[in-house]
This record gives sequence, structure tokens and C-alpha cells, in this order.
Amino acid sequence: MTSIGQLLNFSNPIFKSYVFWTGVLVLKTLGMSLLTASQRFRTKTFANPEDLMSPKLKVKFDDPNVERVRRAHRNDLENILPFFIIGLLYTLTNPSAFLAITLFRVVGIARIVHTLVYAVVVVPQPARALSWFAAYGATIYMAVQVVVTAAF
Repeated sequence: MTSIGQLLNFSNPIFKSYVFWTGVLVLKTLGMSLLTASQRFRTKTFANPEDLMSPKLKVKFDDPNVERVRRAHRNDLENILPFFIIGLLYTLTNPSAFLAITLFRVVGIARIVHTLVYAVVVVPQPARALSWFAAYGATIYMAVQVVVTAAF
């Protein structure tokens, strides 16, 4: 049996890949705040009175460009945070390195593509749905493997 110390170690390519893609997705998620801010400044859409840059501006909540980025950011939080947890637990199941690294890459790349086609360069469906399903499916697979491993 492999110890936790051996699994959660940078000499383990699975853990190393998990840490890499987690870092990439943290940076991507943090970047969504900057993207939201840039949309707010570009459209002069501010949700708080103290943020208004001119007395002529009014508080505004309904700019479609800002709301699109906010929805993409919320979608990240709903999908990337579970990956952070389940990806680490999946690493503890001592899976096949090829499969685990591929799943981590799928989640990472699919979430980046999701943001690009949803909030940066809007692309018609099914681009967003396909990227969402790819990451979601990989995360569900890992979750099922964790549950099965823990149960048996």
C-alpha cells in the first residue's frame, strides 16, 4: 500500500500535475475579477455609489457585458472549487498516472476554453456547453472513483 506521503509528494507525477492545474485554475479564477473590473470601467457600470468616477454617473446593475463576465466567474466558482477538492482526493486513490494527468488537463483546458468562449470572445453554442461538459464529466468521474475507493 502506498502512503499518503508518497502520494502527496512532488516526486509523484499525479500530484505534481494536480498542483500545476490547480495553480493555473486559481490564477484563471482570480483573473475573472480583473476581467469584471475592466468591463465595469469600459462600460462605466458600477454597482456601488462610492465607485462612481463622476457625479454624472449612476449606479447600474444591468450591463450585459459585465453580467456575462460575472456569470462566467460564478460558473468558475461552482465548478472549479469542487475540482480542487475532488482532484486532491482522487490523487489519494493512487490512480493510473496517464488517466489522472489526462483528467486534470481536461478540466484545466476545458475551464479555460469555457471562459474564452463565454466571457472573452463570445462563441455560439455548443462551444460553451462542450467545454463545460468536458470539465464536469472529468470531475464527476474522479468523484465516483473517490467514492468507490472509499466505500470498498
